[in-house]
Amino acid sequence: MKRAASCSCGQLSITADEEPVKISACHCRACQQRTGSAFGVAVFFHADQVATSGESSSYVRWGDSGKSIKFRFCPTCGATVFWMPEFRKDLVAVALGCFDEPFSLVPTQSVYEESRLEWVSLDFT
Repeated sequence: MKRAASCSCGQLSITADEEPVKISACHCRACQQRTGSAFGVAVFFHADQVATSGESSSYVRWGDSGKSIKFRFCPTCGATVFWMPEFRKDLVAVALGCFDEPFSLVPTQSVYEESRLEWVSLDFT
């Protein structure tokens, strides 16, 4: 199944020709700040199975692993669409909310639970 995701204005997009490797709900403070929400959800694909289109800007931050994470966002609308974690060079993460059909993507794991806001409750079943 081909999956497509794009920014708010549609200028930056990414497609994947396979099902995700994993889908991770992350409660770390960096994801909370990046999304402006209680958590972020990353849909991971093999890097060789994705194609991007459009202009993007990048922001690099250091993860807890000590390795970089390169975020790609639209220079027009500012939406972060995808990122490449150095500690998983073979994977590309795509923001769940950017997909054309996000309702079909369900997290398979929840990480950084120690930073999870008390009122957040996720049910993966």
